[in-house]
Amino acid sequence: MKQQHLIAALLAGMFCASQAQAEIAIAADVGTTGVGAHLSVPLQSNLNARFGVGFLNYSYDSSTDDVDYKLKLKLRTFDALLDYFPMDGAFRVSAGVVYNGNKIDAKGKPNKNGSYTLNGNTYTAASAGQLDGTIDFRKVAPYIGIGWGNPVKEAGWGISSDIGVLFQGSPKTALRNTGCDPLVCAALKTDVAAENDKLADKVKDFKAYPVLRISASYRF
Repeated sequence: MKQQHLIAALLAGMFCASQAQAEIAIAADVGTTGVGAHLSVPLQSNLNARFGVGFLNYSYDSSTDDVDYKLKLKLRTFDALLDYFPMDGAFRVSAGVVYNGNKIDAKGKPNKNGSYTLNGNTYTAASAGQLDGTIDFRKVAPYIGIGWGNPVKEAGWGISSDIGVLFQGSPKTALRNTGCDPLVCAALKTDVAAENDKLADKVKDFKAYPVLRISASYRF
């Protein structure tokens, strides 16, 4: 429920900003948060509010010491930021809160012999069934960063950028198997739990997610 409330608040903020009697700017973004858009509205001469979204799906391969995985990164962010311009120019310092819907789906792949090695024990793919997992993060995450560009003060089109960090917390991994042979399911459960620990160690550095973004904006 808290997630829905945060999304509603962000959307309400975007709507209210768009109705304000001010020079509003909208930007199209691309970067490590995916493809998205932001709406900026001035609050003071050197302070803007910014509301935005970002989306991206990206698949890649990775592995622990024992298991190869097909990973699918799903980026889903909704942010509410304040942009402060300390020198009343283009340089800005940004901070705010992000609804962090980022997650990774993991699918285990049998090795070239058609088997899995889990916790030092080998299982055929047929007996082990399918090995799947998810890597999830804290849903409400703080953001800090710096950037360049003040779209509400640039007549017409402009370019801006962001460099920052999304503090999404320690990843939570959940690895499971389905369709195992009943003769090995009990032993496999223990070995999957051990492999889950290895997967957690593999992704532990994802708790600070780098944000690099460039935007093309237009001021109305």
